[in-house]
Amino acid sequence: MEDDETKDKKPEGTVKDSDNGVQSETSKELDRADEIVERRNRVCEREENILNRKESFAAREAASGRSEAGQEQLTPEAKAKKEAADGAKEIVDAFR
Repeated sequence: MEDDETKDKKPEGTVKDSDNGVQSETSKELDRADEIVERRNRVCEREENILNRKESFAAREAASGRSEAGQEQLTPEAKAKKEAADGAKEIVDAFR
C-alpha cells in the first residue's frame, strides 16, 4: 500500500499543475534568464554605438588638426608667456 501513496506524490516545488495553466518553476527561471540576456544585449549594443561615436569623433578631430597628439606640453610659466605674447600681438594687430 505504501507504493501506491508514493506513486501519486509529485516532487514539491519543481512542476506545478499544467492543466491549470500554471508555469513550472523552471519555465519561469528560463523566461527570467531570457529577459536578462535580452537586456544585456541591448546594453552591449548601446555601448558599441557609444564607442563608434567616440571613435568617429576622435577621427574627425585628428583629421581637422585639433588633436592633442604630438603636441609638446608647456609648463604653466611657458603657457602664460605664450598667452601674453598672443594677447600683445592681438593688441598690436588691432591698431594697424
